[in-house]
Amino acid sequence: HLRYTYWLHFAEGSAMPPLLLKLIFDEIPRKRMPFFARPIARGISRKVLDTFVMPNLQRQLDFMEAELGKSEWFAGPEFTAADIQMSFPVESTAQRAGLDASRPKLKAFLERIHARPAYRRALERGGPYLFANT
Repeated sequence: HLRYTYWLHFAEGSAMPPLLLKLIFDEIPRKRMPFFARPIARGISRKVLDTFVMPNLQRQLDFMEAELGKSEWFAGPEFTAADIQMSFPVESTAQRAGLDASRPKLKAFLERIHARPAYRRALERGGPYLFANT
């Protein structure tokens, strides 16, 4: 029960903030602004991403990868709502930051989510899953 509650809340309370910051600081240099401000905005955004956002995101991915080494699903051996909650941050990370070969357990987690009959039915009813894309 403790792992279930932990991961249920980790998804929004810990996993999503760095992803949201990545989205914001990736978008800042793309927005309209006076030409002289663009290099400044790009430099500030890059510095925040390189020194704060990405190191925190990588640390969280390391933690999630290690935790999935303990069991197939985040809260234990059975699929739970905590896995549904965690699917969005993991999916968003895969789309926005990428999951490379150093994250085989997170990639396998997404594959298991995508293989679930309920997930496939949801795609049939709702169309392609684009919420994690820009």
